[in-house]
Amino acid sequence: MSTPTAPAAEEPDTRLRRAVTGKLLFLFILGDVLGAGVYALAGSVAAEVGGAIWVPLLLALVLALLTAASYAELATKYPRAGGSAVYAERAFRQPVVAFLVGFCMLAAGVTSAAGLALAFSGDYLGVFLDVPAAPAALVFLLLVGLLNARGIKESLGANVVMTLVEVSGLVLVVVLGALVLGRGDGDLGRTVEFAPGVAPASAVLAGALLAYYSFVGFETSANLVEEVRDVRRVYPRALFGSLLAAGAVYVLVGLAASVVLSPDELAASSGPLLEVVRAADAGVPDRLFSAVALVAVANGALLTMIMASRMAYGMAEQRLLPAVLGRVLPHRRTPWVAIAVTTAVAMALTLVGDLTTLANTVVLLLLFVFLSTNTAVLVLRRDPVEAAHYRAPTVLPVLGIASCLLLLWQQEARVWGIAGLLLLGGVVLYAVTRLVDRRPSAAEGARRG
Repeated sequence: MSTPTAPAAEEPDTRLRRAVTGKLLFLFILGDVLGAGVYALAGSVAAEVGGAIWVPLLLALVLALLTAASYAELATKYPRAGGSAVYAERAFRQPVVAFLVGFCMLAAGVTSAAGLALAFSGDYLGVFLDVPAAPAALVFLLLVGLLNARGIKESLGANVVMTLVEVSGLVLVVVLGALVLGRGDGDLGRTVEFAPGVAPASAVLAGALLAYYSFVGFETSANLVEEVRDVRRVYPRALFGSLLAAGAVYVLVGLAASVVLSPDELAASSGPLLEVVRAADAGVPDRLFSAVALVAVANGALLTMIMASRMAYGMAEQRLLPAVLGRVLPHRRTPWVAIAVTTAVAMALTLVGDLTTLANTVVLLLLFVFLSTNTAVLVLRRDPVEAAHYRAPTVLPVLGIASCLLLLWQQEARVWGIAGLLLLGGVVLYAVTRLVDRRPSAAEGARRG
């Protein structure tokens, strides 16, 4: 791999302010990747693989790095906001392909928010309130939608604070695991034990499919490239560095959780890391750790829904989705119809899927996006640019394509069903939008004739 050293002056002009430094970009990606997934899914991974939780987490990191190499090349080759949908349009020259890639990201965001709502309303919330999970998830999404409609001004400074909160909880779990092991209460042998009755390779693949959910989020950084200083030098370093840092934290968390509790104990809780803190019995209040976990999960859901509603709004503005999704509140200037629709879909998804199913659905949808991006890298090698940029070894996007196909092959029928219904809805909306756009032209032609 090679990272260019071209000065910032060689970067293309942009109307956006280049205010994002390498450190801020690193923290932005780290905050996007770390947090909500592992807080909720450590138990589900343990149910699939057994005590060796760290193995599928490590495999998921390697698979994520393969696709990250493709993003690093395309983001530095074409340093314009837009991300995967723009790369697909440039590579395949088919608007419907670009639409499907963009809609997959939109659907993945809504589905992810639904899963995070279920995670929020589980055992972490149970420390404060004894309420049924399903109604709590619906109320949570309603509140997120109202906040979204009111107008949320997110900044990188706020993201730094939220990232520190999320990381502090994960570091605490690692420290408590070491403490338990040090006093002789932990079981280090569990970290190399696999689920009985299942081939280790199959168990690791099933666990990696879930663990992959914890690494997604890095792809959104491609939308920030126009605001990054010296992007061609800085972006690859920040992208790979943040993924490696997140992977190291996740592996340590997996080791700590397995040392402290058995796979069955982790799998039985919707707040598995809270159970680790309790079992460590080190004087950490349940309310304190649960508050940290709830902040991580709630922040992830809010950011995801902001992204999804703005993406729906943007696609409506581009006439890829019905124009009604482009309506905004007069004073708040927020896309209220897009917010209402995406929130309603997320609510519906909480009623038809559990956390594991929804997480796998997010992964499936994003795998199509990643498959497109990895393929686009190879196609766009025929489109040279003058400026120096990061270039991934050809084997990496090829392996990235293979990894996407492998993980797609592992998905269950129910997950394919949910993803298929979401994409079918997108195709119908796209067809209706195209039909409506053609009617005025047809009517005008009739008048002229």
